[in-house]
Amino acid sequence: MATSSSSSVMAGIQVPQSRWDSSVSKGLRSMIRVNIPVPTASFALTRFQSPSVPAAAAARWLGDVRDMNSIELYQIRNNISDRKLKIMKKRTSDASKAWKGRVSVSRSQQLKTWVPCCSSLSGSCCGKTTPFRQKSCFPLSAHTFKTHGNHIRPLCATVGPDEPHAASIALPDGLLEKQDFDSLYPQLQRAELEGFLSTELPSHPKLHRGQLKNGLRYLILPNKVPANRFEAHMEVHVGSIDEEDDEQGIAHMIEHVAFLGSKKREKLLGTGARSNAYTDFHHTVFHIHSPTYTKDAGEDLLPLVLDALNEIAFHPKFLSSRVEKERRAILSELQMMNTIEYRVDCQLLQHLHSENKLSKRFPIGLEEQIKKWDADKIRKFHERWYFPANATLYIVGDINNISKTINQIETVFEQIGLENETAPPPTSSAFGAMANFLVPKLSAGFAGSSSHERSSNAADQSKILKKERHAVRPPIKHNWSLPGHKTDIKPPQIFQHELLQNFSINMFCKIPVTNVRTFRDLRNVLMKRIFLSALHFRINSRYKSSNPPFTSVELDHSDSGREGCTVTTLTVTAEPKNWQDAIKVAVQEVRRLKEFGVTKGELTRYMDALLKDSEHLAAMIDNVSSVDNLDFIMESDALGHIVMDQTQGHECLIAVAGTVTLEEVNSIGAQVLEFISDVGKPTAPLPAAVVVCVPKKVHVDGIGETEFKITSTEITSAIKSGLIEPIEAEPELEVPKELISPQLLQELRMQRRPSFIPPSPEISVTKLQDKETGITQLRLSNGIPVNYKISKNEARGGVMRLIVGGGRAAESSDSNGAVVVGVRTLSEGGRVGNFSREQVELFCVNHMINCSLESTEEFIAMEFRFTLRDNGMRAAFQLLHMVLEHSVWVEDAFDRARQLYLSYYRSIPKSLERSTAHKLMLAMMNDDERFVEPTPKSLQNLTLKSVKDAVMNQFVGDNMEVSIVGDFSEEEIESCILDYLGTVRASRNSESENELSPILFRPSPSDLQFQQVFLKDTDERACAYIAGPAPNRWGFTIDGKDLLESVADAQLHYEEGNDVQKDLQRKLRSHPLFYGITMGLLAEVINSRLFTTVRDSLGLTYDVSFELNLFDRLKLGWYVVSVTSTPSKVYKAVDACKNVLRGLHTNKISPRELERAKRTLLMRHEAEIKSNAYWLGLLAHLQAASVPRKDISCIKELTYLYEAASIEDIYLAYDQLKVDEDSLYSCIGIAGANAGDDTTEGEESSESFQGVIPVGRGLSTMTRPTT
Repeated sequence: MATSSSSSVMAGIQVPQSRWDSSVSKGLRSMIRVNIPVPTASFALTRFQSPSVPAAAAARWLGDVRDMNSIELYQIRNNISDRKLKIMKKRTSDASKAWKGRVSVSRSQQLKTWVPCCSSLSGSCCGKTTPFRQKSCFPLSAHTFKTHGNHIRPLCATVGPDEPHAASIALPDGLLEKQDFDSLYPQLQRAELEGFLSTELPSHPKLHRGQLKNGLRYLILPNKVPANRFEAHMEVHVGSIDEEDDEQGIAHMIEHVAFLGSKKREKLLGTGARSNAYTDFHHTVFHIHSPTYTKDAGEDLLPLVLDALNEIAFHPKFLSSRVEKERRAILSELQMMNTIEYRVDCQLLQHLHSENKLSKRFPIGLEEQIKKWDADKIRKFHERWYFPANATLYIVGDINNISKTINQIETVFEQIGLENETAPPPTSSAFGAMANFLVPKLSAGFAGSSSHERSSNAADQSKILKKERHAVRPPIKHNWSLPGHKTDIKPPQIFQHELLQNFSINMFCKIPVTNVRTFRDLRNVLMKRIFLSALHFRINSRYKSSNPPFTSVELDHSDSGREGCTVTTLTVTAEPKNWQDAIKVAVQEVRRLKEFGVTKGELTRYMDALLKDSEHLAAMIDNVSSVDNLDFIMESDALGHIVMDQTQGHECLIAVAGTVTLEEVNSIGAQVLEFISDVGKPTAPLPAAVVVCVPKKVHVDGIGETEFKITSTEITSAIKSGLIEPIEAEPELEVPKELISPQLLQELRMQRRPSFIPPSPEISVTKLQDKETGITQLRLSNGIPVNYKISKNEARGGVMRLIVGGGRAAESSDSNGAVVVGVRTLSEGGRVGNFSREQVELFCVNHMINCSLESTEEFIAMEFRFTLRDNGMRAAFQLLHMVLEHSVWVEDAFDRARQLYLSYYRSIPKSLERSTAHKLMLAMMNDDERFVEPTPKSLQNLTLKSVKDAVMNQFVGDNMEVSIVGDFSEEEIESCILDYLGTVRASRNSESENELSPILFRPSPSDLQFQQVFLKDTDERACAYIAGPAPNRWGFTIDGKDLLESVADAQLHYEEGNDVQKDLQRKLRSHPLFYGITMGLLAEVINSRLFTTVRDSLGLTYDVSFELNLFDRLKLGWYVVSVTSTPSKVYKAVDACKNVLRGLHTNKISPRELERAKRTLLMRHEAEIKSNAYWLGLLAHLQAASVPRKDISCIKELTYLYEAASIEDIYLAYDQLKVDEDSLYSCIGIAGANAGDDTTEGEESSESFQGVIPVGRGLSTMTRPTT
């Protein structure tokens, strides 16, 4: 994948950290949350994987394909907070888009879920990239209980005034394997156990809660990551669910007008602060991420941030001009969001919640109503809901003085809304008084156990604002899926649409949320997670080991604060021709687990994995970002869960783990599955809804497009067939403890005699160590270069990446698609040596290894995440060795890989964005198939041998580079390097040294420089892409020029200032990263201008962005402008974007623009520098022969290079972007019932096929970022 965007200069190759993350595939809830009180940052436990759906080449070059899962305010692309990445489908994760979206991905994606407590249990538990991933979890306790004789007593812990409990509690190695869970604690009196399980979980020791006299609640949590920054979020407890019939979308409108109309927020723009907002069913959130102090004057920024939030939430100005501007933006946003995925999400929610307003109150609103409201109508809704007692302020970050922070909050907010109000009755807890307002059925002690809670007495409460508010959030009633609660089963609902590609069925069960407040609650969560982890692994391994009728089967069990319920969902996707068998097999697997339960081996395995993961995450307590902590607390409070930190979470999990028995796990797990396994029985809960989404037409080989027919009766029959098929118990599987035995390793060392040699011929030493960065460079005697860095940022954790030069660019004209299909085949097979895929999967689960495999245009990359506990690093190295030496290529894996890409290609014409991007890419790259998806003809020409050769011919010693970052010792890492990389057979890149087939931009001018795509759809939408050539990161161009030479010639012409400035500028212009640095800054400037001009001033779009794709190995790059609009405005929007691109010489870049761009990129760099994954990007290509200009200075001097850049330098980069009419390519896509009717140009013919479209009840129904 070509790296993109402004900060791409900071990484060599961007391998998105969330690329195979199943936990975000459905958006609404994290796929693995099971109501545990700990923030989310789970370690992935899985073997090598490729994306479940191939990343579209046309989408990759577009950079971040933003999904429609939220409606946050729309800040400038480069400034969008990366938190959205967690909630939105996020959205991809690469370090180059550090603050884009709310989904953080490089950005500490390796620490995104804290296992001990999650709020969702899902099918993605194990065997997927992030098997134990969740969004809302709880930190477990300070008082961990362990057995001693016949009694349970708390462990001792050392506690400081401001420190969390820090008892060290780890089970002895192998304890779980030796335990008999069925007979544990034989003497333990049941009453004592019951007493322990009824004990309330401890609260987060550092979390300070309070409430002002006007009812405003606040939460403060000191957190040092990132340093010298803080998060301030104002959550107003009003959302679309509170709207009346004629107000649908008005909460979202207020979010836009209040946020973007705030002058005080605008004053923060020069400080390095970033801000955004979003609206959902149950709340509206305004958030600001800010430095603690101004850079120059050292002024405390918290008061300014609080003042801005005060104005935004409680004192907005509803100017008619701003209302009209945001009305246009929202109407554009509405069309942008209205993808087929969004429509599927709406269908699922409508049927799941058909009995209440959730089915009718999607946050984006209704177009006809949005067009009518005036400022007075909007103001009245604001007056009704936006008052302090209906809001909560969250402050999390590098804050040292809690008392001072509380005083600052009181100064800004305390006097708001106190006039002429009466007081409610006094309560025992100021915060507890509001508990029932926040969550349903919340016990009286909500959050009251925190020793830091700040209460107000009855006198202080004398003027609390008395306004209309609901006692439960969200204020709705559900029809629960409980035995005896309802008697009539709903028939399956069918949603059929021409833009759908595949078959999917969603079976829902809906029950009340169980607040996780006691050790019993936590124990139940743990047992559910073990149970569903087993189910997920069974289905996943069966899918990967044969050719099943389904594409995927997922079981999700999770809480939803936005919907006020716990939902269990079985989702089955398949090709339409296989839909009946897919349902039958999925139901059979659910029945098998429900009837026979997990095995003793599975219980031991998944319990052990959960505890190891929990221990690892507890060790990383000081490395969790403020925004992750804040999001976790907000969701936990909404669900009524006790909030704990990671250490507490681990301790409490250990405490309850010892009390778990096999019978109880199977009993509680079976209850989760009864709505499927026992459907139709009087004792079973009825499904809340069954929703099937199918295409209107499907591709049939030899026939073409045919109508797809399906009925509710047929669906019910398929479900019943799965209920009557015979089933057998799951056999135990032997799991290898190691892939390479000590004896075999000794033999390999004797045969291969691994050693270190000088990294380059010019030096005599065998080890290059840079003390400033801590980077060590080595080269093995077999030719493999290795870079490593010892880092304490992530305690006892590490990451490793293998990069192999070549990628898809190495494909020849007669082997198009060979590399990408080959990599997918290797991933689908999953076998190494004599070990089956299931054994490799479980080996990775046991050792907490997550491995992913990816091919890009210029590289193949394999990435491992591991823990150093229990020889996890050695296990990861063993797996890498086996892949390099003993990978097994399987015919059925090749068939699945080829079929997947065939399906994906045929689905392109049904996606407006993908078909538009695909057409533009083919035009610009002169029909070079290496930069788009392989065609059916190319795929048909491939064989297992051809794809194997295409991949493995690149896996040769001097064409590979391995980088490792982690909390290991020099002895540990170098031992692993010698043992497992040094014993790989020596090979040279003889076969791969042939020159790549030439890569050319289409000669210009061309009649393909402007094109259109028309898509028949029931709803209107439009998008456009504008692209053109650029140099690569190192200053090379496609026509062979070395631009660094011309920069050197231009030095004296541009230099200004004193001697120090001249020296800095001279050094920058002679540095190999000159173009990487200046192009990144240029991208920030262009993004800012596109937003202020095309979106804000002209109102032609809601979403516009500029992305740079600068290759490292290939001598080319390109830029892309992506814009969404309406059919009536899209042509003007494209013209406006072109004017911005070409207008930098007439409208000169100002010093303020450049300084803001520098601050943005440097802040990203500073925030990411504590991430192991980010360091992997920095180390990439450090010794790669194909990237000769990369050296240690490209890492050491990043900060100074950015600071040294001048406006003249930016123009040197700008002059290398081809933005003239003869070089620029554009393609406009328009969808609608009459799309293309007025043009004589015919649509590009293309095969269509039932491809893979992700569906789910996702955050797509939530509003987008406002900015």
